[in-house]
Amino acid sequence: MLKSIDAIFIDFYGTISAGDREIVEQVCSRVVDDLGLPMLASEFAVNWGAHFFEMLETSNRDGFRTLYECELMSLGLMLESCDRQVDPRPYVADLEAYWAAPPVYEDALEFLSGLSLPICCVSNADTGPLHQAIERHGLKFDAVVSSENAKSYKPGLGIFDRALAALNVTSDRVVHIGDSLHSDIGGALQRGIQAVWLNRESRIHDIGCAAPDHTISLLTDLSELLDSP
Repeated sequence: MLKSIDAIFIDFYGTISAGDREIVEQVCSRVVDDLGLPMLASEFAVNWGAHFFEMLETSNRDGFRTLYECELMSLGLMLESCDRQVDPRPYVADLEAYWAAPPVYEDALEFLSGLSLPICCVSNADTGPLHQAIERHGLKFDAVVSSENAKSYKPGLGIFDRALAALNVTSDRVVHIGDSLHSDIGGALQRGIQAVWLNRESRIHDIGCAAPDHTISLLTDLSELLDSP
């Protein structure tokens, strides 16, 4: 069961809303078809993802880059590795449109509607698209912390510190929920925050190996942990 908590931190994309798997696969299919690349779209997606995650790891604090910049630069590097000199912006535009209007999971809506604890959305996202998505679905949070706000990407500690300050709580009295073992679980545990892994089994690739305190398959499953004595 969860230790007593005063607040909840929760990831957005892949946790509250559907993740990017479908749109990334669509974009990769377009790239492979348009450029006649000798690989499957799924292979392109994993290799692009490797460039992207590596870039995120070096884009914190003084060297911060927005998610859009990381998407654009990592796709450019991937295209160069395929010996293609192509403007990546038209492809990244599809991703940007998705970030502003992703579908939301029904179990997420049910979970959020039944909460009484303060909740902070903590997302590796650019501020504009994240707030557009939240407003589009009429979601309410006590605070919203994006990586762009904090100049820090999970699993970096800066974004969690910003969330702790936003709700004025201490790390030992919070639980963080997310779908990435690397970003969500690894970062929360490193900051001394209880971590619940939402394993929807829909990620293209997760580079993490952190061990969560609890694992659930639906957000509504967390209600039992929160209600436990």
